[in-house]
Amino acid sequence: MTVLQTMRNRYSVRAYLPRAVEIEKINAILEAARIAPTAANRQPQRILVVRVPEQLAKFCKVCHFRESPLVFIVCVQRGESWVRTCDRFNAAVVDASIVTDHMMLEATELGLGSLWMSAFDPEALRREFSIPENLTPVNILCVGYADGPAPSPERFVQGRKPLEQIVFWERF
Repeated sequence: MTVLQTMRNRYSVRAYLPRAVEIEKINAILEAARIAPTAANRQPQRILVVRVPEQLAKFCKVCHFRESPLVFIVCVQRGESWVRTCDRFNAAVVDASIVTDHMMLEATELGLGSLWMSAFDPEALRREFSIPENLTPVNILCVGYADGPAPSPERFVQGRKPLEQIVFWERF
């Protein structure tokens, strides 16, 4: 499968089969996170893997989400992220998002479904999972075997704006 095919096959999965994800697949997803590019290669990401039923129940309590058999909580250590000198832009959230994207695409490549979540209360998550103060939860990636058929990859023909509306050549 090409990278573009993987991207077209990826979709937000909101229902999962009650089947554990194999450790080999978890490790492959984590390797995708490890090799993801980050600003100045600072690698500020820290990833909490949640897969034990008791911990997953805590996750569902604070995130109000249907159960998935595997959750990655992607955090950043802001003091480690690159900061642009001219305006003090901190690349931490961008780095975490690149890492999450790589994980999501690897999950798709492995035949797994995923859901990227940003709508959560970071402090509630911090309390439930004892996330240290020096880490900021940025993204959540729910992963598992999808319960139901995948939408057609052709959905992007009408579901996305045409290139002419989003791409500009040489100037706006």
